[in-house]
Amino acid sequence: MRRTEPFLYVGLTVILIGVLLVIPVVTVIGYSLFDNVITNPNPEFVGLAHYADLLTDKGFYTSVMNTLIFTTVSVAAHLVIGLVFALLLNSPLVSRSTTAIYRTIYVLPWLFTVAIVAVLWRLLLNPNGVINYLLSFVGVGATEWLSDPSLALGTVTFINIWAGYPFFMVSLLAGLQGISADLYEAARVDGANAWQRFTAVTLPNLKPVIISMSLLDLIWTSQQFALIWMTTGGGPIDATELVSTYTYKLAFTKYEFGAASTAAVVVLVLSMILAVLYVRHQRAKE
Repeated sequence: MRRTEPFLYVGLTVILIGVLLVIPVVTVIGYSLFDNVITNPNPEFVGLAHYADLLTDKGFYTSVMNTLIFTTVSVAAHLVIGLVFALLLNSPLVSRSTTAIYRTIYVLPWLFTVAIVAVLWRLLLNPNGVINYLLSFVGVGATEWLSDPSLALGTVTFINIWAGYPFFMVSLLAGLQGISADLYEAARVDGANAWQRFTAVTLPNLKPVIISMSLLDLIWTSQQFALIWMTTGGGPIDATELVSTYTYKLAFTKYEFGAASTAAVVVLVLSMILAVLYVRHQRAKE
């Protein structure tokens, strides 16, 4: 009984992990090896044919490139904007009442659901919307921000940056408030200017937060689906097609569940790489 007691404590957790995680993953991997899966009671085993087709599909590489651009730019902008606003809110030069007002304004995008964000920006960026109306005063004509292939990816990236920077800002603000004032005082005594205090005190103390938040944001943003689907649907002409929307269309537009499962397995592998990096970083902090 003593030998089996530890297994009884973790048994339910293991069962839940198996049912909710292991079985679905194994099932999807199995689906990727068959053709006409789900829609046909007798699917055809094709082995790695779907993987070969995926790696020769130009549409897949387009979605991968768009995902890289969308994710990299979004995460970098989240970090920079979040850090700037966190420094502003943590500055002793700003009064408490002013800080409270700005904090409310800066956090507002984080309070909106994805559906509200998508609808809000579709209305603002409409050819007859507020953005084009304001730009008309400086001589800029009506622009199809979400319908122009040359502008669509940059536009949805901007929307994602606007909606996601508060996550970084709040976390970095908490990190800034945890830095001892004695460190800044010692740097002033040594003759360090504002930039030197920032690089020698602020950044080193925020480094663990920055790395953790960046890795988490990479995982989250690379799998973004709802915002893209509700603003552009992956268009126009695949201009905003991400791996997530590419996989969704394979499954629920073309009903190629085997090919969609293959794309999902590839996404899973890439996500696991990021997850491993995050776990290794967390262990290194201990």
